[in-house]
Amino acid sequence: MLFKAFCKQVCTAAAAWVALSAWAADGEIRIAHVYSRTGPLEAYGKQTAIGLQMGLDYATGGTMTVAGKKLVVIEKDDQGKPDLGKSLLAAAYGDDKADVAIGPTSSGVALAMLPVAEEYKKILLVEPAVADSITGDKWNKYIFRTGRNSSQDAISNAVALDKPGTVIATLAQDYAFGRDGVKAFKEAIRKAKVVHEEYLPTSTTDFTAGAQRLIDKLKDLPGRKLIWIVWAGAGNPFKIADLDLKRYGIEIATGGNILPAMAAYKNFPGMEGATYYYFGIPKNPVNEWLVANHYKQYKAPPDFFTAGGMTAGIAIVEALKKTGGDASANKLIATMEGLRFESPKGPMTFRKQDHQALQSMYHFKIKVDPAFPWGVPELVREIKAEEMDVPVRNTR
Repeated sequence: MLFKAFCKQVCTAAAAWVALSAWAADGEIRIAHVYSRTGPLEAYGKQTAIGLQMGLDYATGGTMTVAGKKLVVIEKDDQGKPDLGKSLLAAAYGDDKADVAIGPTSSGVALAMLPVAEEYKKILLVEPAVADSITGDKWNKYIFRTGRNSSQDAISNAVALDKPGTVIATLAQDYAFGRDGVKAFKEAIRKAKVVHEEYLPTSTTDFTAGAQRLIDKLKDLPGRKLIWIVWAGAGNPFKIADLDLKRYGIEIATGGNILPAMAAYKNFPGMEGATYYYFGIPKNPVNEWLVANHYKQYKAPPDFFTAGGMTAGIAIVEALKKTGGDASANKLIATMEGLRFESPKGPMTFRKQDHQALQSMYHFKIKVDPAFPWGVPELVREIKAEEMDVPVRNTR
């Protein structure tokens, strides 16, 4: 009898513990952030992490709760390695019971992670990985993206560079980000002519051989001659200017980048391109909050990927507000498709067909200002989302 009574007490306690655990889980929304905390894209990843926390803080009014549920962020470092990112996301969904995930930094890692979201039937909000294939042929319905894609980069840069009589050669990294970027850029070009594509390993530090091939392709051609650079992370492709490109009438063009990388832009006053974000360009309340609070906390302006991280945080909170804190994938998908939300860049909308966030881009011209250690991208004009015919590349 004593043994039976003991068993009954244990069972009752266990049941109470299970109920308590369930209640605790119900009282939380767990967000996994899988990103390059270390590795070649570490600088980008750390900015995204800061921005994500600021976005969650902004969107929840500092409470870090939605519908009475506490937001819990679980950080995981994929080191820029696809296999590691894939396993970490599976662990986040399976072991850590993450309701949704955000990340990663690298396009290669993102492509490895997409099937994991589909397997676990949970949302992966991609930020800031860029490759078109993420919302293109490798996409599934659990994937949303707040980050811009290669087509948005390419179309906006084409607006800046696509002029009659212009010949262009491209220099890019030999992986998904670089190849998708060049492919989309070529598709967006209508008046100019792309005459050569140069792909180099992501670890390249000596650009001499690649630069010489670019020069050989361009030097004898008539018209305006441009080398359009698509590069992320380590290495300084702007070293190709040391080969005296001006002698051949060759100019360099590129998109935006993080502030340390834009120090090289000071050598190219008047250089044109298009950028995803620069803290001094957007004029809206969200960006004003971000700039003021980032200066207050870090004594520096927010950077390229800080804005992206903040956007991801705002987007997920706004979706959860509309679902009443329900983080189930089916509920979030129905809510997020077509969702319009504010960001440091102004309003964005998740396109229903591929869950890509449609957003403004910015045509800039570089100005050298002694007050800044980087080349300052002065706004030529905002290229609004509705001006860009961004292709739908999935087969939904």
